[in-house]
Amino acid sequence: MQNLDDKQWQTLKTKLARSKQIEPLELGDPEKEYVRSRGLDILRLHAADFVRKRLAPSNPKNDGRQTPLKGHPVFIAQHATGTSDRSKLEKFHGIRTGIELTEKEISYIVNVIIRWIREQVG
Repeated sequence: MQNLDDKQWQTLKTKLARSKQIEPLELGDPEKEYVRSRGLDILRLHAADFVRKRLAPSNPKNDGRQTPLKGHPVFIAQHATGTSDRSKLEKFHGIRTGIELTEKEISYIVNVIIRWIREQVG
């Protein structure tokens, strides 16, 4: 579950695109500049921190509303990839709700987020 190969990534993108729950999103110029100025390694650290704090607990505080839709490229990526709350993690990624995330699951989620950001920035 840690890394997605190209076929798995395309399958996930198709699944997300077909869903009425996932709004098609893109990074704007300010977010792209933020990514370029900080680099993907820093964004990976931010993503891991957000996932650990906002998604990893078995019952996260304000689940379903814990991830803003703006303010940071990682937040936008989470909404675009179905990694913004536990119900979407279960629906789109098969990660069960009600159980604390494992390090392997956290790593997988971060990889999905960073892959989406990398595609956005080009």
